[in-house]
Amino acid sequence: MAKVLVVTSGKGGVGKTTTTAALGAALAQRGDKVVVVDFDVGLRNLDLVMGAERRVVFDLINVVQGVAKLPQALIKDKRLENLWLLPASQTRDKDALTEEGVGKVIADLRSRFDWVICDSPAGIERGASMAMRFADEAVIVTNPEVSSVRDSDRIIGMLDSKTVRAEKGERVEKHILITRYDPSRAARGEMLTIDDILEILATPLLGIIPESQDVLRASNVGTPVTLSNADGAPARAYTDAARRLCGETVPMQVPAERKGFMDRLLRRRAA
Repeated sequence: MAKVLVVTSGKGGVGKTTTTAALGAALAQRGDKVVVVDFDVGLRNLDLVMGAERRVVFDLINVVQGVAKLPQALIKDKRLENLWLLPASQTRDKDALTEEGVGKVIADLRSRFDWVICDSPAGIERGASMAMRFADEAVIVTNPEVSSVRDSDRIIGMLDSKTVRAEKGERVEKHILITRYDPSRAARGEMLTIDDILEILATPLLGIIPESQDVLRASNVGTPVTLSNADGAPARAYTDAARRLCGETVPMQVPAERKGFMDRLLRRRAA
């Protein structure tokens, strides 16, 4: 049965779009049929990360308003047979997203795909509420910073109160994904630790994505990080997260502190 997954957060710049692309590609590589949907109307970026910006003709708003049929707006990925993109509009307002229209699009996508992954805009305004409205599961993306974690807690409250499932007395299954984690900074007290975040949010951990230039490089070339450098630490972390979404038991890899030359030299002298 198809699952609708929203990738969300309260704070901007935490890596939602990167996460949507990476998880979508990882799930497609497993053989699942996946569509990633950009709900960030007016500020779309998912098409850039997917390397499909020149191929956008119709978008989510066009489909919601009946200007185009869903197959006209869907863009097939160049690299993966099972991956599609439904882009956002760059010129329209988020108020163009109606609950009835979004509901019909999501229902149509459910009938065509195994996974419908909704890339939510940051915050709690209309675009974000529409992205999570019909979700079965949610990945809450957070950085190890107090402001990011606090805003994520508010998003959890919205998922528990403003979704179709919540209105039926059901729960949206929620997962925390920690991005831009630097164990050296955490050890120095410059960012929250994994335990700190989980204690505050009280939500199961899906994965820990280490701080890495791989993510920036992948975005700049328009390729999901799980495809651009499959052997890199972020790609492996996202792939493991996708496996957990599919119900697999995968050991959690916590990024280790990297020691430089001076650290090794001082340790040898101390010994």
